[in-house]
Amino acid sequence: MAKLVHTMIRVTDEARSLKFYTQAFGLQVADRLDFEGFTLVYLSNDENTIELELTVNKGQIEPYELGNGYGHIAFVVEDLDAEHARFEAAGFSPRKVVDFNHDGEPLARFFFVQDPEGYEIEVMQRLGRYQ
Repeated sequence: MAKLVHTMIRVTDEARSLKFYTQAFGLQVADRLDFEGFTLVYLSNDENTIELELTVNKGQIEPYELGNGYGHIAFVVEDLDAEHARFEAAGFSPRKVVDFNHDGEPLARFFFVQDPEGYEIEVMQRLGRYQ
């Protein structure tokens, strides 16, 4: 068996990304490794056994091209409506809440938001298979 330990995204502005992920999802720096050409910042919180790795390539000024292969990161929350309102109040510009059904049964309830680099993030109500 293999264990998933982190997912990585490239960011141009470490401070801006840290502020977003801390405010939006309560992630804190678990580790920060500085190298000559880049910095790795590992984020987590008590809810997670997987970390989000931010890679900051020194000297990268232009925004990264996300391309059409990137999907999204997903977080689950207890109260989706409260989180949506909190995101709006914080100025994160979340998209509308979607109720998604499969065969007439609720499958997911979610909204999307973009981080400062343009990465898509799905915020989901904790229910069903999304615990």
